[in-house]
Amino acid sequence: MTIRVLLADDQALLRSAFRVLVDSEPDMEVVGEASDGAEAVRLAKEHRADVVLMDIRMPGTDGLAATRLISADPALDGVRVVILTTFEVDDYVVQSLRAGASGFLGKGSEPEELLNAIRLAAAGDALLSPAATKGLIARFLAQGDGADDLSDPARSARLDALTVREREVLVQVAGGHSNDEIAERLEVSPLTVKTHVNRAMAKLGARDRAQLVVIAYESGLVRPRAD
Repeated sequence: MTIRVLLADDQALLRSAFRVLVDSEPDMEVVGEASDGAEAVRLAKEHRADVVLMDIRMPGTDGLAATRLISADPALDGVRVVILTTFEVDDYVVQSLRAGASGFLGKGSEPEELLNAIRLAAAGDALLSPAATKGLIARFLAQGDGADDLSDPARSARLDALTVREREVLVQVAGGHSNDEIAERLEVSPLTVKTHVNRAMAKLGARDRAQLVVIAYESGLVRPRAD
């Protein structure tokens, strides 16, 4: 199956570079280009994109607003958004994930990393390595989302539907670990981990693993630590 990719960035030169890269792969194609968020939402519907590479800073409707609109539209339930950002200077990582993005990627990433990110997002996986997750938690702290806020009973109550094992797996997911890594840590098979992850997503109404990470911290299941 060919992965249908939509490019959303206000820099035409950057879109052109991404198009050449994506179209060079036999399993993916660029189906449209948008210079702002509103156009990205419209084209996602028009072209039935599988993955949107979304810049945050665009004129008019920015990438965050566009991501929220895509995530909230039932007709676009299968669309995955990958935010293109710069970890060291970008203050919008948490908002991106809360808006419904499947993950984030640095604009300075290697071509293979970008292509892998598209494939991961299309498969429903999250682009959250342990290093990226550490940055995510740091931003929770910087924005004042500390332990007191995260201990809100209304937030933690949403985990009541999970089994003990599903909670254990969720803690590992929040650490940015892959299914294989979690399987090794919990001494179970990767298929068993995948089953627990899918069940947790269904019970918590999460679109993907990235949303599970947000829920794990918002509910207080995992506490941020400042290193």
